[in-house]
Amino acid sequence: MSADNVLGRSKVVIGGIPVERLDAQEWCEQLVSDWRAVKSGQGRCKVVTTANGQVISLFATDSAYRQAVLAADHVAADGMSVVKASRWPNREPIPERVSTTDWFHDAAGAAAQAGLKFYMIGATEAANEQAVERVKKLHPQLQLAGRRNGYFKDEEIPQIAKEVAASGADVLWLAVGNPRQVIIAHQFKALLPQLTWVRTCGGLFDFLAGDRARAPLFLQKAGLEWAWRAALEPRRLLWRYMTTNVHSTYLMAFRSGRSGS
Repeated sequence: MSADNVLGRSKVVIGGIPVERLDAQEWCEQLVSDWRAVKSGQGRCKVVTTANGQVISLFATDSAYRQAVLAADHVAADGMSVVKASRWPNREPIPERVSTTDWFHDAAGAAAQAGLKFYMIGATEAANEQAVERVKKLHPQLQLAGRRNGYFKDEEIPQIAKEVAASGADVLWLAVGNPRQVIIAHQFKALLPQLTWVRTCGGLFDFLAGDRARAPLFLQKAGLEWAWRAALEPRRLLWRYMTTNVHSTYLMAFRSGRSGS
């Protein structure tokens, strides 16, 4: 199996973004395969990110972000709307939604078994520390190489990269929000060729820390987790979702199709 794509599946373009057609288990296989390739000297560090409605809307309006997403090595379907859009006629269906919040635990299990080390950057100091402590309890066999909060300036990135390198980490989980996290993920990739992945993860640490609650499963499956989150934080999220949902729906309808890669 190729280290670039475990199953050799084609991608499907959703809203202009080429998205991998892999399920949660296959993403774990991809991670471990890439790690083994790097360890053997046959692989390279990759930027891995995700697509949902907000990402698709931002992709269409922010040129720097668009370039960063297109330069990413892999894109996973984080939003149910992306999965549903892939099932429209004449498209290649994505098997399932791979929510970062859920898939992190799959990845942690696979990493613990194979021997990969995680480094976690993002959120406030308190949320980051609490998230890491919870991960230690949930995945006691997982090797956590280090952590730090997500509040830093771009000029600090080289020093942070040195700290990550010294830790011996294999995967850098980067949660500083879009568009910045995808853009600086490429900077970390260039500075840390020994890594397997720089994996963007948005609000993951807040969920791990227990600061945010997941929507009920039936809402997640219906693609309505955004409505749950908007109801919990209407002042911060309601207008964002009202605008980006309409925009991304249009983009998924008219800027989607098959991909030969």
